Amino acid sequence: MSFFGKLKERMFKSSSKLEQGLDAIVEDGGVEEVVEAAVPDTPAPDPSPAPKPEPEPAPEPQPETPPETPPDPGPDPVRPPEPTEVPPAPAETPPAPPEVPPAPPRETPTGPAPMEIPTERTAPAPRGGFLGRILGREQKTVVRRVLDDDMLESLEELLITADMGVDTALRVTANMAEGRFGQKLSVEEIKELLAKEIGRIMETVAKPMPLYPKKPQVVLVVGVNGSGKTTTIGKLASQFRAAGKSVMIAAGDTFRAAAVEQLQVWGERAGVPVMTVAQGTDPASLAYDAMARAEAEGADLLMIDTAGRLQNRADLMEELAKIVRVIRKRDESAPHNTLLVLDATTGQNAVNQVEIFRNIADVSGLVMTKLDGTAKGGVLVALADKFGLPIHAIGVGEQIDDLAPFDPEEFAAALTGLETAG
Repeated sequence: MSFFGKLKERMFKSSSKLEQGLDAIVEDGGVEEVVEAAVPDTPAPDPSPAPKPEPEPAPEPQPETPPETPPDPGPDPVRPPEPTEVPPAPAETPPAPPEVPPAPPRETPTGPAPMEIPTERTAPAPRGGFLGRILGREQKTVVRRVLDDDMLESLEELLITADMGVDTALRVTANMAEGRFGQKLSVEEIKELLAKEIGRIMETVAKPMPLYPKKPQVVLVVGVNGSGKTTTIGKLASQFRAAGKSVMIAAGDTFRAAAVEQLQVWGERAGVPVMTVAQGTDPASLAYDAMARAEAEGADLLMIDTAGRLQNRADLMEELAKIVRVIRKRDESAPHNTLLVLDATTGQNAVNQVEIFRNIADVSGLVMTKLDGTAKGGVLVALADKFGLPIHAIGVGEQIDDLAPFDPEEFAAALTGLETAG
């Protein structure tokens, strides 16, 4: 299954919430309309078969012309007695009468007539005019509602409950209404408009993590407890390794032995070395030593894990700031990438996390995980709209291929439950 297939299937909670809300909004005050398939095609056959039956009865009296052939044999018996000396001539003339009856060709009109009869049999359906057209067409009932102020307000509330945030919800609905206010819209049409607006917001932030010629390129990974940092590092390391990059991992979460063990498992799976230190060691010193080792071994990428910390814990955030200062003593341009890993289930709390981590660690890009376990996938739209930070990847599971580059159109379709050709 493609990643988009997984994304759409596993974001069911988010798309289902939006879809149910849209159904309720449109049905409240909506009107049922009958939609007919191929409406422009059916009127054309009506005029064409109508004239055909009228000329066809005209050729039927033509078979009455054969009575004119009997007068021909009348003079023929008179002629043979006169030209007795030329018997061959009459012998030739009698065959002439069979040639004269191009009656068989005249009978041929009767041949095409039956060929045209079947077309007349198919024609009666359209002959019925409006009733014939209705009976001959596939129909379905669609509920549409006029896009007015009340409907816009309901849409705004729905998007806010999907964690898009107030400002983003207002902006999206305003753009949807532009040029369409007063028009009737169905659920599918609203989905298309909604997906289009979400895709427009997200396309500016859909960027892969940049790679630089600098060796080692230092990637610092930060986030709150349980956001999925360790798993994300393992998946990214595996993908970079598969792309031909030499990667090294530093287990900077020196407070949790389980985090170090988990990272070592991922390192073995990806064929990437993991640098560890004794539990309780200063993570800033580990980061400094890891940079020295990565330089000595010529690694392309050094990914540094950090302990999870709540954004409201000033002491822990100061510790993170210290890691950044120590790294910059070794290389002023480092860290070259600071990835903030966000848990989609936190909803609007993710907005606060971005604000604080960006101030402390100069976040350069986002990775959103656990989109498969929440109905709050709309928060990613709010983050893109508010901060404009690049979104490098999204995750919808624990497998190695459940983390993929962010695609705005696929995400918008999966979030809204929009059916696509793919």
